Order: sequence, then structure tokens, then C-alpha cells
Amino acid sequence: MNAEHLRQSVRELMQPATLMLGEEMSVGEALDEIRRKVPSDIISYFYVVDGEGRLSGVVPVRRLLTSPLDDQLRRHMIRDLHTLQESDTVLDACEAFAMHKLLAFPVVDRERRLVGVVDIKAFTEEIFEVNEHERMEELFEAIGFRISQVQGAGAFTAWRFRFPWLLATIASGMACAFLAGAFQDTLAASLTLAFFMTLVLGLGESLSIQTMTMTVQELRMRKPNLRWFSRALRRELATAVLLGAASGVLASLIAWVWLGESTTTLVLGVGILLAMLMATTIGLGIPTLLHAFRMDPKIAAGPVTLALTDLSTLLIYFTLAGMAF
Repeated sequence: MNAEHLRQSVRELMQPATLMLGEEMSVGEALDEIRRKVPSDIISYFYVVDGEGRLSGVVPVRRLLTSPLDDQLRRHMIRDLHTLQESDTVLDACEAFAMHKLLAFPVVDRERRLVGVVDIKAFTEEIFEVNEHERMEELFEAIGFRISQVQGAGAFTAWRFRFPWLLATIASGMACAFLAGAFQDTLAASLTLAFFMTLVLGLGESLSIQTMTMTVQELRMRKPNLRWFSRALRRELATAVLLGAASGVLASLIAWVWLGESTTTLVLGVGILLAMLMATTIGLGIPTLLHAFRMDPKIAAGPVTLALTDLSTLLIYFTLAGMAF
């Protein structure tokens, strides 16, 4: 498998969407349609479309077989499903199969009309080979460039791709330094606060990158909207509360046993919790915003997310310290 093949359009490997079930169909009518049109040698999911051919959902076989024959399909279909865009590549399709473990994906156009179906049988070889490729690619994308851009390149070419993304780190580092300078009186009042700055920053960065990575994967599979974002934000914030509380309590206990300073311990614990809540919001929001502006979130999100996370983490930590001391 070569890189040129992975960049091919998924349209070249998809099957035409010969079976489309209408929302207004009854279960009995749908079963009759399936018997007439489904070949016995392909893997099938039963996709439902509206009157204009736009994909509405998918009906599991079990629901078709166990539902009353006169019920409409819209009562039994699953509306939240994973799709591929007709502009997606073979690599995008391989990633989808590897991530979601489905046997087929519907392919839709920009108006979400169903144009075809891709079957796992056409991608078996690619999926086995793409896993290693994907792991390496994601490692480099997280720090701001693709491995294909610098692999085998000369020193100047490598510098040209890598240096612009280091500017985000330089900018955030200088901003953090100025921020620390603005709170120098607070740090002077309790020098022990400085002991834990690296810990608080590291926890915020780790969580923001975790959230960003999962968000980028989600954005490959769906077109984001406000409903999806609010649901994802609630889920990630709930997770961040648990992670932040556990991390904050553990760090605070260690700090209290070590230093015996209750105020510093409280600032550390609450600071970690609030910083992780902000970090997960940034990790979700930045790639979503970049995607909305048609920028590649896989490349740009990493440096920007880390920079904003560092700034917000220190601002929260120093603000709490200023209130306490």
C-alpha cells in the first residue's frame, strides 16, 4: 500500500447505494424492499433517507425483525450514526473502520444525501497497514506538522515546517513569564506555590491534549453542530470534574503531608480542579473552532491548545493564590 493509494477518493471503492429505505415506509414494506434488492454476498446495514434522499438514520436488523409490521421506520431507526464524506480519502475510511469497528459506512455528499456505501471487505489490507501509519502520523500532528512534510527533507525545509508552530510555544511561554511577573508579590508571600507550578501545568496540558485528540477523531466522522458540541462539552466536563477532583485531592494530600500548609494545600487542590475544567474546554473548543473555519484541526490544534491551556492554568492558579494570600 502506497501513500498515493491512501490519498485516493473513497468514491473509487464505494458501492452504489442501491437500497435506501424511506422514513415513511412501514416495517413490512421495508422488509419487502430488502428481500427484492439486497444481494446475498455483501455486508449490509439498512440506511433510512428522507423524501429528498438525505440520510436520516440506520435500522438494525434485530429491530426490523422484531418490530410490528405496520410501524413506520422512523420509530425504530438510530439517528446518530457515523458517516464518510464523498470527499474523504481511502485513509479516512481506514481510520473509520479501525476506530468504530463497523462493517460498513454510508457515504454522503455535502447536503447529506446518501451516495454510496463502503464495505470493510474492500479495506481489509489497508486497515492492517494503516494502524502503524496512523500512530506515527498522530504523534507528529499533535506537535504541529505531518511526518510526510519533514521525512527525508533538508534542514531548511524541516525548519520551515517546524518553526512556525514553535512560535505558539514561545508566545505562550513569554506570556506565562509576564503573568508570573504580575503575580510576583503573591509568589513572594508563599514561595511554596512555585513548587507546584510544573505539576499544575503538566496536568492541564495532559488533559487538554487527551480531549483534543478525541475531539479531532470525532470531527473526522461527523459534521459538528451546536447540539453535538453541547453534548460533548457536558460529557467532557463531567469527566474533567472526576479527574480534577481525584488529581487535586491526591496532590493536596501529598503537599499537606510534606509542607503542612493548609492554605497552600487548598489553593493547589482547587487550582488543579479548575485548571482541568478549563483545559478540557479548550481541548474540545479549539479543534471544533478550527474545523468550523475549515482549517485542519489535526495540525493546528496541538500547539494552540497547549498555549492557551498554559495561560489559563497559570491565570487560575495565580488568581486563587492572590485571593488566599
